Amino acid sequence: MEAEIELKLFLNENDKKSLIKLLDSLPNCDAKGTEELTNGYFDTADLALRKLDMGLRIRGINQHLEQTIKTKGQVVGGIHSRPEYNVDVDQNFPQLNLFPADIWPDDANVEQIQTNLYCLFNTDFTRQRWHIFVEDSLVEVALDIGEIRVDEAVDAICELEFELLAGDTSALLALAGIVSREIPVRLGKASKAQRGYRLAGQHTPDTIDPLKFIEIEPQQSLKQVAINLLTLGLDRWQTIESMLLDPEQDPLALPMLSYRLRACIRLLKNTLKQFGLLEDSFQTDFDYIEQRLNFIEEVLSLFGIIDEGAALVAKLPQYQALVDVAVDKLQQLDIVGEVEQLIADICYGRLQVHLVDLLTQLIDGSVAIDRQLDLKHFADQMQENSWQKILAVMPQDDDLSTSDYLSVAKALDDSIFVGVAYGGLYPEKSRDQFRAPWQDLALGIRTLAAYRQLKTISELAYLDISQWLENKEQSLVQAMEFSRHSALKNEPYWR
Repeated sequence: MEAEIELKLFLNENDKKSLIKLLDSLPNCDAKGTEELTNGYFDTADLALRKLDMGLRIRGINQHLEQTIKTKGQVVGGIHSRPEYNVDVDQNFPQLNLFPADIWPDDANVEQIQTNLYCLFNTDFTRQRWHIFVEDSLVEVALDIGEIRVDEAVDAICELEFELLAGDTSALLALAGIVSREIPVRLGKASKAQRGYRLAGQHTPDTIDPLKFIEIEPQQSLKQVAINLLTLGLDRWQTIESMLLDPEQDPLALPMLSYRLRACIRLLKNTLKQFGLLEDSFQTDFDYIEQRLNFIEEVLSLFGIIDEGAALVAKLPQYQALVDVAVDKLQQLDIVGEVEQLIADICYGRLQVHLVDLLTQLIDGSVAIDRQLDLKHFADQMQENSWQKILAVMPQDDDLSTSDYLSVAKALDDSIFVGVAYGGLYPEKSRDQFRAPWQDLALGIRTLAAYRQLKTISELAYLDISQWLENKEQSLVQAMEFSRHSALKNEPYWR
């Protein structure tokens, strides 16, 4: 058995020459040339191996054949660690009895799986390899260019793998950091096998639920909490990114996915800030990505008009014309195109790799959390700090207008994220009673933004709904003001 530890980056094939030039120029680099790899991936019609979280392939390199089975592993941040078993063979069809018997779960019917195996998909690519020493560690860097095939369906492969041959995992991040500062890349969560299953229509589509509360235990150290928050944030980021780029994604799901992408990135930034880990280089990249995601505000306001069967305007006789314009504007914004442009920017992958590097250093102890409080007191402090910011931007004695509410939207979101991170430590009843009106206010702000968008849309459609809009806006602001003033009287649950 070998324990494969690797980091994978996806990139655009247009950057291939620049990448090769960069790798060739690195010190202690030994170029190993290129080779042609053919791979057939096998499973049963009912995906027996997939259900066991196993992957089985036959790989051909020149005249040599090797069968490999990968068993259940883990991904932390962007580092893949997965046990694998390799056996030299002389035929293009796997023989499961050549693997050690103890790799199989007790309830696995290996003979039946063998009988029902067939080739689901193929991955054929050219691999260019380098062996690079990073201090006392040796890393194999492999650039794979090719395609995944299922009958006539094809998905391109263009990815860079860093596999640890000897030494410390930090060597993977050191090399990935060099690449990400020069070449636009992004973390590669999906393996070739996962992408093959997807192309073959044999996968469960990714889903992402709204974050309610992050699971943390009172006895955990601040270091472990920081690790958990960063791990969750990076995993959600990659999952949401994959869903946004999925060509089969429901277009109506894109607005909320883009919102959750931004929320996830904000959560990561806030986590670093809370634990004193927000270096200037992090701050710069976070701020730039936040700026590139500004289109999400308009996306959300347009989506608010058409969401839930256009409930916001359904009672207006002109509602269909308003919805048509909103849909057209939403399509023109091209959410997927905006995300693709962001991914193509150097700062995107640079930030992802930097975060994985920090996470790895937290895990191995080379970066420490400089906080002396226990978890409960730390959580109390974070929520109190957040609460004081809300009191500063939404004073009890002030009356807020629509413009005021729209201007505090980010501050309110950030405060809610703090509660998401640490709310699991507190009694459910008092916590939820305190948070509910503030969550309602956040929804109210989005509705106010939709009303502002409706004003623009109605003018584009030559419709006069100004009086209706004014009445709706005033009624909503009055309701929000009543709710806010009542909520400000509630005793915070962490005190």
